[in-house]
Amino acid sequence: MDRCVVLVDAGYLLGAAASLLAGEPARSRITVDHSALIQGLRERAEADTAQPLLRIYWFDGAPDRVPQPEHRRLRVMPRVTVRLGALTRSDGRWAQKGVDAAMHAELTELARNRACSDVVLVTGDGDLLPGLMSAKEHGVAVHLWAVQAADGDYNQSEDLVAEADERRVLDRAWITRAVRTKDLTGPCAPPPAPRPEIAAILAAPLPEAALAAAERASGTPPGTLDGTTPPVPAPAAPAAPGTPAAPADGSAHTTAPAGAARGVPTPKDLAGLRTAAHQNPQPAVGPANATLRWSSDRGWIDRPGPLGEPPETASLPTLAQLTSAEQRWADREEDITTVGGDPFEVGQVFARRWMERLPEQSHVQKLSAMYPRIPHRIDGELLRYAARFGLLAHKDDQIDEHDRYAIRAGFWREIDVRAAAGNHAAGE
Repeated sequence: MDRCVVLVDAGYLLGAAASLLAGEPARSRITVDHSALIQGLRERAEADTAQPLLRIYWFDGAPDRVPQPEHRRLRVMPRVTVRLGALTRSDGRWAQKGVDAAMHAELTELARNRACSDVVLVTGDGDLLPGLMSAKEHGVAVHLWAVQAADGDYNQSEDLVAEADERRVLDRAWITRAVRTKDLTGPCAPPPAPRPEIAAILAAPLPEAALAAAERASGTPPGTLDGTTPPVPAPAAPAAPGTPAAPADGSAHTTAPAGAARGVPTPKDLAGLRTAAHQNPQPAVGPANATLRWSSDRGWIDRPGPLGEPPETASLPTLAQLTSAEQRWADREEDITTVGGDPFEVGQVFARRWMERLPEQSHVQKLSAMYPRIPHRIDGELLRYAARFGLLAHKDDQIDEHDRYAIRAGFWREIDVRAAAGNHAAGE
């Protein structure tokens, strides 16, 4: 059959590209335009083989073989098939398992069935040598492509190079059409205006002592609060001695002072704390039947039932309530094809959809006034949405602490933009 097929070892292609452009093979150091990369591979393959493309096979590893955002984008592209092996962590390093075997099986099967006349291999692993030789024995011409080595030497098996019918090198100029080095200062670090104190939220440590005390006070087994969903958000400052606790009847919801939540108490906050200390010198302890919601809703809160939440947050609808079946389908398509999965970007996308579907834009101003805490229902929905993008830690199925801060920072950045636009329109 006079067609060509491209088999891509993504670990080799992107790792070698990272070494060439960033000086180290970590794929986290580069940003990839997958549409441009696939188009470049197709054009180059058809030009080199003088045959039309049948298909591009993309071989990569993923934890538990669960497709990551880039795999979901790739597998809906025309003429692209994604094959996933396992990705395991050993001695602090990630390693692919089963990718070479899958490439070998696909190469052999294509050649045996005469599905193509030319095969392009983008790999450097010598384990594919038996498959390459088998393809040649079935009359298939094998083209071996290499990524330009950072040190000018080979980054492929010499035996593989020797057995290939044709060899090409993808140089720096070709690679940079679709791959660039990542700016490590963003976008996870939010812009400084209009709320530069978000940076403090991103950098805030987890108060282990406060969490342990909360577990003891509530009678919760150790580690339970830390392992619940929604995961831990930007933590509040520890309660000062004398801070009054929320009443057991659930009539009030006591949170950390606004200034303390930002890490910079105001004079008014300090004066209030001094007054409370004189009135009640004992440390604050939550009521026995209260639960510490260690999420964006800070402080002790009594929840007698499912509706036991502050009235100012109960009126805010969730994104699920605002989304029709048609919009849900469109959201999935957008997530697959355009949303990259960066934590900050994920928070922005969620906030943008929520605001666009609100029946009353006054909800945006109401939410903005609650900064930095996100209402519990919306916060949990935000983190569940983020989990779709492979942001869950493989070990305990929780989102990484820094990623949680970045997700919420992206959410607040988008809220800020809309709230500022609303204020500007109201002032005109």
